Amino acid sequence: MNKPLRHVAVFCGVLVLALLVQATWVQFARSDKLAGDPHNRRIRIEAFSQPRGNIIVGGESITGSAQTSGSDFEYKRVFKNGPMYAPVTGYFSQAQGATFLEGVHSDVLSGKDSRLLSSPLSLLTGEKPHGGDVVTTIDPKAQKAAYKGLTDLDAKGAVVALDPRTGKILAMVSTPSYDPSVFAGMSGKEGEEFQRLDKDKDKPLSNRAIRETYPPGSTFKILTAAAALEHGTVTDINAPSGIPAPYQLPLSRTKIGNVVPDAQCDKVSMKTGMQWSCNNIFLDAAHKTGKDQMRETAEKFGFNKEQFTPVRTAASGYPGELDQPQTALTGMGQGSVTSTPLQMAMVTAGLANNGKVMKPYMVDELRGPDLSAIEKAEPEELNQAVSDSTAKKVQEMMEYTVSDGTGSKVKIDGVTVGGKPGTAQHGANVNDERPYAWFVSYAKQSDGSSPVAVAVLVDPKDMNISRSDIAGGRLGAPIAKAVMEAVLKR
Repeated sequence: MNKPLRHVAVFCGVLVLALLVQATWVQFARSDKLAGDPHNRRIRIEAFSQPRGNIIVGGESITGSAQTSGSDFEYKRVFKNGPMYAPVTGYFSQAQGATFLEGVHSDVLSGKDSRLLSSPLSLLTGEKPHGGDVVTTIDPKAQKAAYKGLTDLDAKGAVVALDPRTGKILAMVSTPSYDPSVFAGMSGKEGEEFQRLDKDKDKPLSNRAIRETYPPGSTFKILTAAAALEHGTVTDINAPSGIPAPYQLPLSRTKIGNVVPDAQCDKVSMKTGMQWSCNNIFLDAAHKTGKDQMRETAEKFGFNKEQFTPVRTAASGYPGELDQPQTALTGMGQGSVTSTPLQMAMVTAGLANNGKVMKPYMVDELRGPDLSAIEKAEPEELNQAVSDSTAKKVQEMMEYTVSDGTGSKVKIDGVTVGGKPGTAQHGANVNDERPYAWFVSYAKQSDGSSPVAVAVLVDPKDMNISRSDIAGGRLGAPIAKAVMEAVLKR
């Protein structure tokens, strides 16, 4: 071979080698990036090329797949009782992407999860994967009771119910809600509907149960009581406190009164203070317990940390830097304390479970198309937040609040129920907005264990109701009762 031909051959060989290197680089090193590129339409076409696995509630699917026409996306997602279950499922849209369980477990639902492959050869043969199912912990009757309770009030709000023994999420509702089916496709009309929902001032696309935080108001007093008892600030829940009402904040001239006449709360015990929701008792308890020990107890219940259910939640907050008046105000769930409804359900569940807080979760099982389990959830302890004895003292106070105090509307015949209502002030000047109405409660079985704990938040901003009628015991208690009864009847 002469010299020019040899140079041409070498040059061609280098070009072929470079082509092979580039092809290998694209095929392997950059494959994940290219697959995840939002402009890669072929990936999106594949995602909608076959029916998707389903999300299961109470043994029945609440999702499905419907064939579409006039599009290279063959299937789109449909939802049953969409508005009621949207805070659980999220949406799966050809144009808008995926959220919540539809997003977190998209690989299982689409069949891309490697555990769903029938054999290692499936990768080579190009066998089309079949989607698996996501089996939730949601109790359909509890979910329905929660949703009906809020929609009957025509209120913005949220409800979360937990099984204190395991951490299973039995209900998760947020209102106003939306139907994920109405923008599951690619049409202009569906795009307009999503834009309308996204710009709605009432934020129907937002999951109030886990993604928004609020001042918890007097429901936080159950945590204040737990912190004060755990750290020895209060040793006898029946002993007169000597704390006057109204209560003057430390280092301040501001005095805080009570909803009931101040004489009814003057120098009373912590148990009586819980019964009538006496602010003076819990302001003083928080002040004397101190910001560090209050925060430590709050964090053991889950504050200041995101939870993964597996959907990520907003972190509820107990601030790190507080002066003495601010620390006192946290005792009644005001000031800088914020909480998701899920977090207050966790506090209530932890106390009902004798101080042990279980990690909340709403997926019981991931299973293949042949119904075999590929992953099974196991209850996991988050923290022993307070001792058994502390928790039982708080239970005693909460149960007394239901039997003889402000929580009476949540009574259930033949069942021991503990509860605490709350009214949370908010706004730029604290009282600018109509207050939030809260209610937290749990129910006990005959063996002393609790199968359900509930947190209810009602935002009465647009409700046709007078400010004087806004109270957790009036608005939230009937919803909490209905949810607990649904679980107990199961």
